[in-house]
Amino acid sequence: MAAHRDSAVGEQGSDGGRETGKPTEKAPVKKKSTAGAAAGATTSATAGERARSRSAAGAKSAAAAEPPAAESRIALVRRARRINRELAEVFPYAHPELDFENPFQLVVATVLSAQTTDLRVNQTTPALFAKYPTPEDLAAANPEEVEEILRPTGFFRAKTKSVIGLSKMLAEDFGGEVPGRLEDLVKLPGVGRKTAFVVLGNAFGRPGITVDTHFQRLVRRWKWTQETDPDKIEAAVGALFPKSEWTDLSHHVIWHGRRICHARKPACGACPIAPLCPAYGEGETDPEKARKLLKYEKGGYPGQRLNPPQAYLDAGGRPAPPLGAA
Repeated sequence: MAAHRDSAVGEQGSDGGRETGKPTEKAPVKKKSTAGAAAGATTSATAGERARSRSAAGAKSAAAAEPPAAESRIALVRRARRINRELAEVFPYAHPELDFENPFQLVVATVLSAQTTDLRVNQTTPALFAKYPTPEDLAAANPEEVEEILRPTGFFRAKTKSVIGLSKMLAEDFGGEVPGRLEDLVKLPGVGRKTAFVVLGNAFGRPGITVDTHFQRLVRRWKWTQETDPDKIEAAVGALFPKSEWTDLSHHVIWHGRRICHARKPACGACPIAPLCPAYGEGETDPEKARKLLKYEKGGYPGQRLNPPQAYLDAGGRPAPPLGAA
């Protein structure tokens, strides 16, 4: 099965996230973007309206901002935080795109998301959790039966070994409960720092940065860091933001990478933060052509969750279809 590598975790590309596009010539930094002017045109505008205004203004820019060759530390921090604020208005409903009802379901779903889409995982886990609702149930499962359920996610034998293994450890070492500490989570089979931070941030409310391939790609495009090692990226980006913002920051960046700032053909002409992006021009700059590149709810298509949060539905998002639906 071909892997789409669109998951929030476990999707390290063989090229380490390097891009193939060549940036075009860029203009100097502008003190105030046209996007900001458009957004401030009316104080009564909703967050969504402001986001659309910024997107339109950014698309009309002749070129986007480029940080000076020697951008100061304070300027970098200000630019990074402004990008996050802008994305928070573009994606106010950003959330983990894996369906889950408890920490056990989230850690299993996150492990399964390696080398596949969250959509495929969400279409597969209902049958898995219906048959094995607890760690004790999955720990005692017949591996061949689990493999058959997980087959659509790819690498199903290795994933079966991981989810059964982590379930056994949860049952035997943690009383059947998912631990809420990083040092305990990374001991579980198939669980690394990225998976652990997804669980900590979204099941326990403990801040963490999820450095997946989308996150790596975008923070380098934005020149927040030039590091390529995930742990060093995590440290470099974490130093730019208050710890309390780390989980939401991860959602904002990953959502932007999935919907607008794609790896091979970013939709620069439809990007709401174009005036702040030093990589503007690597992708399609024509607004009409760029809008056709938008994915998921930004392009009018269903999202990845079968059971998304109500805020996402209220914002116009559509739930994904179940496995086997026409």
